Amino acid sequence: MSSVYRRVLAPPGALAFTLSGLLGRLGYAMQGVSVLTAVVARRHSYALAGTVSAAGLLGVAVCLPLLGRLVDRHGQYRVTLLSALGSTLPQLTLVLLLHRQAPCWALALAAFAAASSPNLGGMARARWSRLHAADPAALHGANALEQALDELCFMGGPVLGMLLCAAWPEAGLLTVCALTTVGGLCFALQRGTEPPVTAPAAGRRPVGRGVLPLLAVFFGTGILFGSLEISTLAWAGAQGHRSAAGVLLGLQAAGSCLAGLLYGLRATGGPTARRLLLGLAAMTALLLLPLTAAQLGAGLGGFALAMLLAGTGTAPTMVSGMTLLQRLLPASALNAGLAAAVSAIVTGSSAGSALGGLLIQHTAPATGFALPAAAAALALLLARAASARLSPA
Repeated sequence: MSSVYRRVLAPPGALAFTLSGLLGRLGYAMQGVSVLTAVVARRHSYALAGTVSAAGLLGVAVCLPLLGRLVDRHGQYRVTLLSALGSTLPQLTLVLLLHRQAPCWALALAAFAAASSPNLGGMARARWSRLHAADPAALHGANALEQALDELCFMGGPVLGMLLCAAWPEAGLLTVCALTTVGGLCFALQRGTEPPVTAPAAGRRPVGRGVLPLLAVFFGTGILFGSLEISTLAWAGAQGHRSAAGVLLGLQAAGSCLAGLLYGLRATGGPTARRLLLGLAAMTALLLLPLTAAQLGAGLGGFALAMLLAGTGTAPTMVSGMTLLQRLLPASALNAGLAAAVSAIVTGSSAGSALGGLLIQHTAPATGFALPAAAAALALLLARAASARLSPA
């Protein structure tokens, strides 16, 4: 292991909370493909699958900022325990409704209600911000490690979800329920690294001047993620390899994971806002590869390589964005701000999933890959327009 990551994990309890949160994050990584695959298998409609997935992501967008504010006021332990246990019933209800061929509105409502699982990624980043507050290089490495672990989950999650759903459509969703509940409880019990509750400074606004523009950038990247997922599922199905969709998404995450780990080893240079702009530009260019491969009929092997290469732009961009957000937020609003970032991403992903489903339903599966590239370009334009506001005061 590199000395950078040894230094990141050196504080007592750091490795324990990192590993304990992986279970819940793996469940979250399985959720999107498990919902899409189960709905398509039971109802044979990509548009309905995109709508149900969008409802769940909208539920996350509503719940996460509320949970983040509660964490800032009452601490991670209490809120994580309650949210991990409270999300179990609606998740099981969604499985039952889907199995019983419930109408669209019932599926969407259940997916929305099932979205109250704890934000383990955001709370882990809040812990790193406290543990490495005096060491910017270690914080950069911690954020890179977090993003790499996210991508590691998104490598295994879609594959596991597709395999389980191939055996029984609802099996993936049941596994998601088990992993998010157990993972959340395990994370909550790691109290030695839990950040203390910090009172807001008198007369200070909790949101910095660059936070809202940065959230808009995260929204654009969310459109990218949601549309890429459903486009990949549809394209693989059209090629007669629906079960390969999880592997293809896993390859995209593998490229991102490797790029994130290498990026964490690299010494930070230049303003973080500039690194974010460069990452978004690279991500926009790289996402043209899956679009080109699909349009030219490159086949499964060529498309898999395109997905692997396209993923290399994701993690460095997200690391720069999250690092910038941590610098813009005060300690008293850190959990709420990080939750708002995830909320922006999943709201965008909700829109991307729904728009991608409609686009694919009325055109060809390969056409759907135009949407991720366009979303990355939109995020780049938003970041460029707000670049003067993205530098911490």
